Amino acid sequence: MSEGPVTVSGMTKTAIKATKSSYRCSECGWTSVRWVGRCGQCQQWGSIEDVAGVQQPSVGSVIPLTRAVPITEVDPSLTTRCSSGVGELDRVLGGGLVPGAVVLLAGEPGVGKSTLLLEVAARWAATQGTTLYVSGEESAGQVRMRALRTGADSENLYLAAETDLSVVLGHIDQVEPTLVVVDSVQTIASPSVEGTPGGVAQVKEVASSLIRVAKQQGIPVILVGHVTKDGAIAGPRTLEHLVDVVVSFEGDRHSGFRMVRATKNRFGPADEIGCFELNDKGIEEVPDPSGVFTSSHAESVSGTAVTVCLEGRRPLVTEVQALVVPTSLQTPRRVSNGVDFARLAMVLAVLQRRAAVKCHLLDVYASTVGGARITDPGADLALACALASAIQDRPLPEHTIAIGEIGLAGEIRRVPDVDRRLAEAARLGVTTAVIPQGLDLGRSARFSAHLSIIEAPSVAYALSVLDLRKKKGGDS
Repeated sequence: MSEGPVTVSGMTKTAIKATKSSYRCSECGWTSVRWVGRCGQCQQWGSIEDVAGVQQPSVGSVIPLTRAVPITEVDPSLTTRCSSGVGELDRVLGGGLVPGAVVLLAGEPGVGKSTLLLEVAARWAATQGTTLYVSGEESAGQVRMRALRTGADSENLYLAAETDLSVVLGHIDQVEPTLVVVDSVQTIASPSVEGTPGGVAQVKEVASSLIRVAKQQGIPVILVGHVTKDGAIAGPRTLEHLVDVVVSFEGDRHSGFRMVRATKNRFGPADEIGCFELNDKGIEEVPDPSGVFTSSHAESVSGTAVTVCLEGRRPLVTEVQALVVPTSLQTPRRVSNGVDFARLAMVLAVLQRRAAVKCHLLDVYASTVGGARITDPGADLALACALASAIQDRPLPEHTIAIGEIGLAGEIRRVPDVDRRLAEAARLGVTTAVIPQGLDLGRSARFSAHLSIIEAPSVAYALSVLDLRKKKGGDS
């Protein structure tokens, strides 16, 4: 005689789906049927967690409170951008802060994250309305001292030195701000979640709660994030997936120049940069940074070349310097600063094999000026020219730039937005430009009166035109 279904906690046994125990990575979500010490996808150690073997019953449909509407009926004014008060930051964000957007700003200790965001909070409070600045690392008195030093104070700027998530949410309900800054997300902890502040579970819970408040109330929220010793954003990888915008704050601590670079942006371009200068009075915008990345010499010096890199939509005139000396080691040194080491090794190999520039017995040092970090492949030709100039001990002609990506066959490849690069070079007084061959120069006709353009099909041809393939005393 069969019995009826047995209920267990309000559910029938037939509604419960028994599954085998599985394991999931808390960083990227990768799953495995057995426990392993290292994730097979993101390669993180100690991130594999046991997932319960019994799943909850499937959820049925629920009548929504609001109906779905055609996208053409959505009011675009609901997401109108508001200026942060800092033009360079607005450029990176795509024009300003969007209501309900969550921005993650990460950077090394001492780079100026708190100084920049305190300036943003003060300017927002003076123009847009009440602002709440939550400091989990400093007391309210310490933040006030910085505000007095930098002039970033306003009656509408509220400070709260808290590390408890529930108290932070209470401040948001009480103050009713139009902007929230949390410095930093790794110092805030939720009492409902186990683990120390900054742990995987805590960071996910804090970020999820703040994101939920931002979306429900339409408040832009800026989170400060720590970085690891490798420069990656600390915490779970899901943190970067949850937020709308990820911005990195870069700069050499021995230099006052700072760069804000967007690596993710749901509301605009993800490759824009903003330029700032950190000094005793706080942080100031640098709307025209091209002169920062070049140096002035009383006379022509070998081993220097100038190019125009494209960071997002902004062209930056950047100087590359190279120094070579005979090596005393069995394996020559290769040192780079601001130049990708792999690109340096590749350019040296192309010079050796395709342009007959001997460099295998030389120590090579390559660097940029002003702490710039070159990621644009269009700077390859300038790096090659600087290396050849240093090896031949012959300077490049004055007021000359080199733009182009180098291939392994020694060819010079095309790069995007050459017109914009040439316009910036002409504005700064450049008279000669070496660029890849085959570009449509019809739109660049306006530069012909002030700029002599040389089209080079290969590295060897470019070095020959610039007289960098012969030594002073003979052939290379």
